[in-house]
Amino acid sequence: MKSLLEQPAPTAPADHLTLRRGAARVLIDNWTGSSTVPSRTLYPHQWSWDSAFIAIGLRHFSVRRAQQELESLLAGQWADGRLPHIVFNPRVPYGAYFPSPDFWQSSQAGRAGGAPASPETSGIVQPPVHALAAWLVHCSDPAESDRRGFLSRMYPGLTAWHDYLLTRRRLADGGLAAVIHPWEPGMDNSPCWDRPLARVEPADAFRRADLANGNPADRPTDLDYGRYVRLAESYRAANYDDRTATHRFAVEDPAFNALLVTSELALARIAAHLGRSPEPHTERAAQLTRTVVDRLWDDKSGLFRARDLVDDTLIDERSVAGLVPLIIPGLPTDLVNALVETLNGPGFRAPATDLVPSYDLTGPSFDPKRYWRGPAWFNTAWLIERGLRTHGRHEDARRLSRAVVTEAGRSGFAEYIDPATGEARGARNFSWTAALALDLLHTDKDTSHD
Repeated sequence: MKSLLEQPAPTAPADHLTLRRGAARVLIDNWTGSSTVPSRTLYPHQWSWDSAFIAIGLRHFSVRRAQQELESLLAGQWADGRLPHIVFNPRVPYGAYFPSPDFWQSSQAGRAGGAPASPETSGIVQPPVHALAAWLVHCSDPAESDRRGFLSRMYPGLTAWHDYLLTRRRLADGGLAAVIHPWEPGMDNSPCWDRPLARVEPADAFRRADLANGNPADRPTDLDYGRYVRLAESYRAANYDDRTATHRFAVEDPAFNALLVTSELALARIAAHLGRSPEPHTERAAQLTRTVVDRLWDDKSGLFRARDLVDDTLIDERSVAGLVPLIIPGLPTDLVNALVETLNGPGFRAPATDLVPSYDLTGPSFDPKRYWRGPAWFNTAWLIERGLRTHGRHEDARRLSRAVVTEAGRSGFAEYIDPATGEARGARNFSWTAALALDLLHTDKDTSHD
């Protein structure tokens, strides 16, 4: 692990070598012995899509640790296939994070869904980046991967995870995988959720732990948090059963489903490597691509929008989630052109940083500081950069890649930044920021997605 900190990199500029070492230090410091926390203070457990992004960066200096990151996450998978959004570390006191294991009660309330007795987990999910991460980790050292049987051990769990999303979470006829809580698409307080959340009566008895380690100006409001708690309580009361629960928040999110498409294609590569037929995965990816376009594309706004399943309408807000489908290889060319035009337009081009704001800069709810209501995030930039390369938009991809690397280092590997000023917001020494900057700094970049 320390070799990246100590060995020279003659082909790398001095500033890049400093950044590589800084990113490696963040990942080393945030390692718990079996996985990596996003932040030692704000997020002291293992988060689902964080670990996928972290593994993508870890693969550049410890393939074994990158494998372990994903393996430890799948140890919390439920028998029904769901991959919970948090796997709790039993050594962390309950008061360090809310909602903690005593709130979720997964081993009891989730018994019908096959929640593990240990470790304790949450009951909701996050975006399915995991098969893509597993494939990239494998590609970094195929011989070591095959020696350890990494893909053969990951494949059944990843397949079950996708099956869960496309059976239990397909809430509309002919629809896509739905999210039932704002924490599930990973963009917690996006303005996209304001209208659906307005239907939810907030809980009035809870104690937030995030404000002890985060600036209240950066975090979701108490009103939003109360609604998050109420939705989670209701899901818990239904024993986390998607077939019987009443979902007052039910949305088809474009980024969530785009990542499902991309991970299905990764599963196809994994299946082929294991001597299995890739066709079930490629066929499902093709159908999902058609459905994403049919149900979520909005030609007038030049991006994809989330669909509110309660009233079956597209949500009239423009967020970065609507640009993430650039990562889908089979996207029609005219949609790719429109997305790139939107990306480079006044709503999503932040000239001071060259990063992508989480919400339209010209939108009525834009806030440059508050979580997903405007700040620029590094994981969404990484996804869009990969999408641009997928579709041959290399100049735009290089610009965005340089911006990620520059702003990650300048901000102290911040969780997110003000898109207009570059001011660091949220946690510092944030794991996926370090991991994804490290991935983009790596000179021998993987091109297995092409």
